[in-house]
Amino acid sequence: MRVPVSWLREYVDLPTEVTARELAAKLIAAGLEVETVEEVGADISGPIVVGRVLEIEELTGFKKPIRHCRVDVGAANGSGEPQNIICGARNFSEGDLVVVSLPGAELPGGFKIGARKTYGRMSEGMICSASELNLWEDHAGIIVLPEGTAEPGTDAFELLGLREDVLDIAVTPDRGYALSLRGVAREAAALYEVDFRDPAEAEPIEENGEGYPAEIADIDACDRFVLREVSGFDSDAPTPMWMKRRLALAGMRPVSLAVDVTNYVMWELGQPLHAFDRTKLSGGIVVRRAEAGERLETLDHVVRDLDPDDIVISDASGPISLAGTMGGLDSEIDDASTELVIEAAHFSAPNVARMARRHNLHSEASRRFERGVDRELPLRASARAVELLTRLGGGRPGGLTSVDPKVPGPAPIVIAERHAARIAGVDYPEGTAARRLRQIGCEVVEEGDTLRVSPPSWRPDLTDPNDLAEEVIRYEGYENIPSIPPRAPVGRGLSPGQRLRRAVGRALAGAGFTEVLSYPFVGERDLDGLQVEADDARRDALRLANPLNDDEPFLRTTLLPGLLKTLVRNVGRGFPDVALFEMGLVYLPKEGMPAAPLPGVDRAPTAEELAELEAAIPHQPRRVAAVLAGDREPAGWWGQGRAATWADAIEAAREVGRAAGVEITVRPGRYAPWHPGRCAELYVTVDGGEVLVGHAGELHPRVTKAYGLPARTAAMEVDLDPVERAREAVRAPEVSTYPVATQDVALVVETSVPAGEVEAALREGAGELLEDVRLFDVYTGEQVGEGRKSLAYSLRFRAGDRTLTAEEATAARDAAVAVAAERVGAVLRG
Repeated sequence: MRVPVSWLREYVDLPTEVTARELAAKLIAAGLEVETVEEVGADISGPIVVGRVLEIEELTGFKKPIRHCRVDVGAANGSGEPQNIICGARNFSEGDLVVVSLPGAELPGGFKIGARKTYGRMSEGMICSASELNLWEDHAGIIVLPEGTAEPGTDAFELLGLREDVLDIAVTPDRGYALSLRGVAREAAALYEVDFRDPAEAEPIEENGEGYPAEIADIDACDRFVLREVSGFDSDAPTPMWMKRRLALAGMRPVSLAVDVTNYVMWELGQPLHAFDRTKLSGGIVVRRAEAGERLETLDHVVRDLDPDDIVISDASGPISLAGTMGGLDSEIDDASTELVIEAAHFSAPNVARMARRHNLHSEASRRFERGVDRELPLRASARAVELLTRLGGGRPGGLTSVDPKVPGPAPIVIAERHAARIAGVDYPEGTAARRLRQIGCEVVEEGDTLRVSPPSWRPDLTDPNDLAEEVIRYEGYENIPSIPPRAPVGRGLSPGQRLRRAVGRALAGAGFTEVLSYPFVGERDLDGLQVEADDARRDALRLANPLNDDEPFLRTTLLPGLLKTLVRNVGRGFPDVALFEMGLVYLPKEGMPAAPLPGVDRAPTAEELAELEAAIPHQPRRVAAVLAGDREPAGWWGQGRAATWADAIEAAREVGRAAGVEITVRPGRYAPWHPGRCAELYVTVDGGEVLVGHAGELHPRVTKAYGLPARTAAMEVDLDPVERAREAVRAPEVSTYPVATQDVALVVETSVPAGEVEAALREGAGELLEDVRLFDVYTGEQVGEGRKSLAYSLRFRAGDRTLTAEEATAARDAAVAVAAERVGAVLRG
């Protein structure tokens, strides 16, 4: 909503010293979203004045008509002599008043005016058109001012409104009244506590006889309908310059006087109007729902198939307008229209909103009806339009038709006088609530400590005490509400789950992973890409009733789809080496889970309803997942670098375990979407038993192809809930002052034996002296035989109370090797 400040000042006595930016700040503080303050005409400077054309000499011999004009500009040129100006426009004559830019002026776009010789004559300035001054869109030629407008030499800046401050307000859905100068002026008047002049309070106009016949067939679609006639209208009457300028500043293109008046009144009062050509109407007008199979060609020359939910204005020929949205082509006014019927109505806001979306037809009228229009405005707005049409375009007012089913208004709202003060936590002076509510147009009856409030017709958004409290608080100033931070209860900090999540996030970030946040929505295509079987539990996903994207209608049952799509996006934009992780919830339906109930909003839910809601909530375990592609270690002068492999995904899972203080056991496994030969199952010990918490490894080639991933992409996913249950009390490590004894051992085992099982056997056999086991080499080749591999481990031994002897370290090593030989058939490599 664009609001020219000079237009606004007609209805509210703003202090003269208040600037547009100060006004914008005041409106923003009260809840109106002023996006910009545009200084229109700031790029225009220099002498631009009124001039009178004294002589016109037609120059010949050129490709286009050229005129040499002598123009009286008074004393504006410093000499008082007529100004010689070359001009190609043909829409003015000798004696006309025009607008002249003298040498030294600068027009929009940096166009500087000077004296120069052209077409063999000296031209000392320019006679201006509206387009050249950015006044409004006009291709008719230069501006011809009405006789008596001003004397030659008069400055044209104020006369034409060349410089203007315009507020651009983003009107939220609950403040439809602000889509008008009337609404914004009322806000400004209340904020500055100055007088407000309601433009809807116009002088009554004379009505001549009965108006055009009309009726309402569906009161739910329309509960107020007004028609006013104008006869003998001069269709050639021009729109006055002041109206053109205001419409242009508001962002609307001037068209013709009849159309411009309806747009002007809509911007001024907020009531959309529509003008019919009376001679094109047949029979009485009926406001009704569309019938199946009906069609209407609207003003934009589109033939539309109507829906039975559409509200139409019809006559004997059928639909002639989409109510509150756009008129029909067959009944529109044209350059020959002299008999007009002005329509103003109050249509159902939800119906208009659905129509606009259904037909993809969003107009200035529908924007206002969607947000709620004042039901009492149709009579006043139509009268204002008729007054302007008859005053500016001749003719005389005709009959009036007013269909008013007398729908009962809302009941008064009872509110405690101190209600707003209690909500804001501010001790407002007594009487503040009543005073502020009266400023916005409410009728307030004071009954002791309570107020009985009847909201005005232009505020359909005020429906309960809290709405009224908000009005009081915003006018008193949100900035006056004290900032009181909540006090944290003594002795409470982060929960164990929060500490775990922070530790895991820091660990993965420290390992080189970047955290991302994905939408929790997936589709069948995502699960197909993961090569998930038809009977896999991950396909049993919850479908959203109203998904944001029809291709992603389910809540996710795994974190991998979002991570993989993020990985593809990064690789596609030139970042081939990527390591990402995400922590979040997945949503798993519970067996026999009922549909969620919909309790009413007029009361708190009962215990039974709360139990039903709880039963309808899916199981929501928290997981962490990571994906890797490209180089894990970049190449450079320091070395060759290393590509990310399945082992890095397993190590990421181990990082999660280390951050949680939990040992993660790794075993071979098969699970989509991982490669069958490069997939690890991840276990933790909970209450003495092993629990599967996730998988890690290299993704299957079909998965990388389906998602467009780089080859050998690796991933892991771990369920954090059992990891948290497996955590024990964190203990600080004991630091021994005695030296470490290191023993290396190389064991030959079958290729199918996992290194993790060998390590577990070594740990068990080495006993309490063992401090750490690290695999530092894997060898396969002729020296160990086909189908076998050599695993080299470094074993660190240390005692807390003495220095170990070589014999003790060797004995512990031999014990470890013996258990490995027994468990996995390991043989010492010679």
